[in-house]
Amino acid sequence: MRIARHGATGYEAPIVADADGVWHDLRPLTDDVTGAFLARGWEPVRVALGSGALPKVSGPITRFGPPLSGIGKIICIGLNYVDHIKETNAETPAEPVVFLKTPDTVVGPNDEVLIPRKSVKTDWEVELAIVIGSTARYLSDPSDARACIAGYAISNDVSEREFQIERGGQWDKGKNCETFNPFGPWIVDEEELGDPQHLAMRLWVNGVLRQDGNTSNMLFGIDHLVWYLSQFLVLRPGDVINTGTPHGVALGLADHPYLRSGDVVEVEIEGLGRQRQVFGAA
Repeated sequence: MRIARHGATGYEAPIVADADGVWHDLRPLTDDVTGAFLARGWEPVRVALGSGALPKVSGPITRFGPPLSGIGKIICIGLNYVDHIKETNAETPAEPVVFLKTPDTVVGPNDEVLIPRKSVKTDWEVELAIVIGSTARYLSDPSDARACIAGYAISNDVSEREFQIERGGQWDKGKNCETFNPFGPWIVDEEELGDPQHLAMRLWVNGVLRQDGNTSNMLFGIDHLVWYLSQFLVLRPGDVINTGTPHGVALGLADHPYLRSGDVVEVEIEGLGRQRQVFGAA
């Protein structure tokens, strides 16, 4: 099952796709896709869709917004793919590297992304995003993690490497610029997606394939990350975890082809759809 939000920015309506890919209006069940809605689980949506209680969306879908409204927090994992660790000449971490993105960095999957003023090292990162559906607090074991996950989506963890690495202090400076988290186009439950730990993931810049990886190559897997994070903070419905990126970022390429205004980035993860962003100037 795929849940999304469509419409103009700030006026998105919740929708769900049936088995044939036809979109239906979710407003008979909810005003929006929020953490509280996800906490109810997918079964009420399946029942309503199967009974014909959800009308088909009339007219074309002109814009997908972020598939989740009112995101609580975005927890990000750095250096979580062995090939990405090698390309950046970093040491393999003994524990997950954790940083945060603010929810107001989130934009739709095809919205414009703004290169910050004075930026010369804006970079891309295709990432699998975990969407939390029930509270995770001090989980006893990684095997408890899946019960807390509502579904999965695509994040592009856009980063400014000079701000992140060369300006001292926390990574957060290079991660929280305006529009730096294109998200979506939809949230998919595991029943439809299949094993989220074996998904092909790719990213193109101006038509050139830059990243070509697989979620099977994570250093710390999905279950471990949810369990691990729950030992330090409470994961609540509507929180998002960006789980790291494979090799192929501009930072790791010999010519460092960082993004410039007018560049087009396309992002794809198997079973989770596709994004396309045109980069502009802040």
